[in-house]
Amino acid sequence: MNFSEVFKLSNQLCKFSPDGKYLSGPGVSALLIVSTTTHVPILQLYSCLDQIQHVEWSADSLFILCAMYKRGLVQVWSLEQPEWHCRIDEGSAGLVASCWSPDGRHILNTTEFHLRITVWSLCTKSVSYIKYPKACQQGITFSRDGRYLALAERRDCKDYVSIFVCSDWQLLRHFDTDTQDLAGIEWAPNGCVLAAWDTCLEYKVLLYSLDGRLLATYCAYEWSLGIKSVAWSPSSQFLAVGSYDGKVRILNHVTWKMLTEFGHPAAISDPRVVVYKEAEKSPRGALGRPACPPPRAAESKYEIAAVPVSLQTLKPAADRANPKIGVGALAFSPDSYFLATRNDNVPNAVWVWDMQKLRLFVVLEQLGPVRSFQWDPQQPRLAICSGGSKVYLWSPAGCMSVQVPGEGDFQVLSLCWPVTGDALALLSKDHFCLCFLETEDGADALGQLGDHT
Repeated sequence: MNFSEVFKLSNQLCKFSPDGKYLSGPGVSALLIVSTTTHVPILQLYSCLDQIQHVEWSADSLFILCAMYKRGLVQVWSLEQPEWHCRIDEGSAGLVASCWSPDGRHILNTTEFHLRITVWSLCTKSVSYIKYPKACQQGITFSRDGRYLALAERRDCKDYVSIFVCSDWQLLRHFDTDTQDLAGIEWAPNGCVLAAWDTCLEYKVLLYSLDGRLLATYCAYEWSLGIKSVAWSPSSQFLAVGSYDGKVRILNHVTWKMLTEFGHPAAISDPRVVVYKEAEKSPRGALGRPACPPPRAAESKYEIAAVPVSLQTLKPAADRANPKIGVGALAFSPDSYFLATRNDNVPNAVWVWDMQKLRLFVVLEQLGPVRSFQWDPQQPRLAICSGGSKVYLWSPAGCMSVQVPGEGDFQVLSLCWPVTGDALALLSKDHFCLCFLETEDGADALGQLGDHT
């Protein structure tokens, strides 16, 4: 496992290109750094007009979008033709969001107060407008094949969903949703079903077909905080719904009824579950005394705990908004065999569920609160960070803790994979570096887990 040098970064906007060959991130001087993932040289420097708040690659990895919301500006750069560039100024309408269409030749800008979405064409320079977009958690979603756009709308104090054809931006379907305050929508990976869910004050999941028919409605309970997170499995067979009661409900794609529910108890007593606990290990001197000088950061390793095991829990403040309770993060492995979850009032633990046997498989308890976790896009390998100077990897073969080298304390606050799965971008507050997971002889990074588990 090798690490690149450390690069400066602002706003944690490090992004891999969709083909996995390039990496981009705005620097402190409003410059966009584009680097290859193999040797990490600086490939291009693009000077933007102001501080960048959002970066996004086109689907074909040929263009890159930089949004400057404070000035209502979007600048687009070409990787193949560095001298070409495009500037979109929304003027007095302002700008709060910007994204690519799936074809990589249209840009969708959302104006201030969500008054409209402007669709800009880079090829014909034409402009289209979509009215009434709703300001919600996830109001825009494209189907995986890039053919359709689903948009959450708010008209006359009622929620609607409009489905547009991305080739000409014509309206295909428009229907109202039986929601009090629509919080988000998301297509199933196969593009056949659209999931919509209500505000956390009203537990409701609705499933719609492409033609707007309501296929099913699901409600787990009433009169309490409801849905906190939602995730489709890559196979489209499961819809996982994380709730404020600390449980994940799994809906099946045949009847859209609950298949099972996963709880997150503070004590693990099932002998079939493997519980990995992170433990510090400090180097010792020749006489058993601590080594001198002390290390920059304490090394750690995973130890297998004997069940029953009690996990560290957090008592949420009842008098504050957004309490630290409930399932706040969900992610399926690329083969849909595993589901990783984090229950916010058990902040140091990541739970891995076996989706074939529908049971808890592994629990990893970190020394600090889990900040982020993501699956390798190519295989069931999970990367975890907890705000320290280490990155953690788990696969069915075992798990390992890896210290990030370098001067000072590199605090890993978030991470992301390229589509190739052979590297990992580690992001701190003002810097990022690359971790290459293939060894020199081509062995997998988890191939020598016998020394690390």
